[in-house]
Amino acid sequence: MRDDGGAGTGGRDGQDVRRLAREVFGHDELRPGQQEAVTALLDGRDVLLVSLTGAGKSFAYQAAGVLLEGSTLLVSPLVALQKDQLDHLPDDRRTRGARISSAETPTQRRAALEALADGELEYLALAPEQLVRDEVWQRLLVHPPSLVAVDEAHCISAWGHEFRPDYLRLGDLVDELAGEGGRPRVVATTATAAAPVRADIVERLHLQRPAVVVTGFRRDNIALSVERCLDADDQRTRVVEAVLARDGAGIVYCRTRRSAETYAEMLRESGVGAATYHAGLRAGERRDTHDAFMAGDVRVVAATSAFGMGIDKADVRFVLHAEVPESPDTYYQEFGRAGRDGLDASAVLYYRPEDLALGRFFSGGVPRREDVAAVVGRAGRLGSDADPRDVAESTGLGRRKSGRVLNLLADVLRAGNEPQDLVDAVIARAEAQQDLERSRVEMMRGYAETERCRMQFLLGYFGERDDRLCGRCDRCRAGTAAEAAMPQGSQGSGGSTYQPDERVEHPTFGVGTVVDADRDTVTVLFEEVGYRVLKQQVVEDRGLLEEVD
Repeated sequence: MRDDGGAGTGGRDGQDVRRLAREVFGHDELRPGQQEAVTALLDGRDVLLVSLTGAGKSFAYQAAGVLLEGSTLLVSPLVALQKDQLDHLPDDRRTRGARISSAETPTQRRAALEALADGELEYLALAPEQLVRDEVWQRLLVHPPSLVAVDEAHCISAWGHEFRPDYLRLGDLVDELAGEGGRPRVVATTATAAAPVRADIVERLHLQRPAVVVTGFRRDNIALSVERCLDADDQRTRVVEAVLARDGAGIVYCRTRRSAETYAEMLRESGVGAATYHAGLRAGERRDTHDAFMAGDVRVVAATSAFGMGIDKADVRFVLHAEVPESPDTYYQEFGRAGRDGLDASAVLYYRPEDLALGRFFSGGVPRREDVAAVVGRAGRLGSDADPRDVAESTGLGRRKSGRVLNLLADVLRAGNEPQDLVDAVIARAEAQQDLERSRVEMMRGYAETERCRMQFLLGYFGERDDRLCGRCDRCRAGTAAEAAMPQGSQGSGGSTYQPDERVEHPTFGVGTVVDADRDTVTVLFEEVGYRVLKQQVVEDRGLLEEVD
């Protein structure tokens, strides 16, 4: 799949990329999307690369960084992920890298910046909050990179499932790094970005002449299934029995820290080498669990979503979700940690409808009007570059609460709202965000209860048209997927008159983007209320969706 406006893939640049892949990175063949992404960067274009978890997205910035003059700035959200990215670089003078994070001493951070200034580093990895530290930023202004790589780029999008406010300023910051050679080229990478998220990433990062390379979301080697559980005891019993019945390494994902600890203990009592991982553990404990799992000293990790980005173990044979995750995006990303070696793997969701309430509970709340007014007023007096610490101190709301309002305010200002509307606009934005998150929870209900091929359901959620049944999920094996599939020779996707990426307007829900359509339903991501699944017959009979230019 390609949406790049004609990124070149051959010629001299293509030969250079293939030779570099072979001589420096030891790759005899390139994976889908890699050459397109690198050659587009060499042609002076920015790139958004959407590719499967474990499919080699890092090669895009690694190779382009070596081939372009100057250094590469790697912006990545987690310290563990940064370490993993640097550890996987080949031992070559052209691929030297360093990290600036809370894990390094002040001396180590200064040494990394000096090496960058002296031209001894190709890659400097850091998180967005480290980028804006004065000592780092001033050095980068003097020695700007030629390439900026933004990893896990869905974090910048309000549509994305892991929106991170620290990512919001990246587009402006990259623009400010323009040196004598011009603005650095940008490559943004992610494994989970439907069409609205991709458009949002391009806009927020200010990507110039963007080549959007999408390699597809199919995971043919993973067998998906859902088991309906009677109650919590039945759920726990089934999960433990499933681990005991399987060989190899696996992950059991849980929604709460207590649940992760409970499952780890139950597995250990059953004779399984298991460990716990969640954000409430000390950094050293999390690091020990990560290292033991990667080394094979621990067979199973019972974890929350904190055991996420940066877990690049190729031979994970199964991923079990003991409770329903908050969104199909999260589910896809987490079960995608299975079978990265291309061999058969399985992913099972243990489903109770009652667990959906957890997702609704954890969805972001709406700030109080008086708190919003206080932050908006203080930010206005401090100017557009208001420091969250100053706002938190002057309003007494704390950094987390005031920081969230500041981020909502920044989002609203980008939309061009007039100053007199700011408080109402911020509250409306928070309500829309909450509606979006809760609609994703309902999409997980749809996944768990669908009669369709489960892989096909997920592909549709991400806006990818693929009428092939996976043949491996429980619905395909039971035959219900074939019955739910669209008729042969039908119009559009599933016989629908609506197509993925089509912009439509609903009289109640407003403007949105079609992400999926099957024989009976059309799924639309609306800007104000999130995902809605509409009956095709009702939509057509009542004329509920009008095409928008």
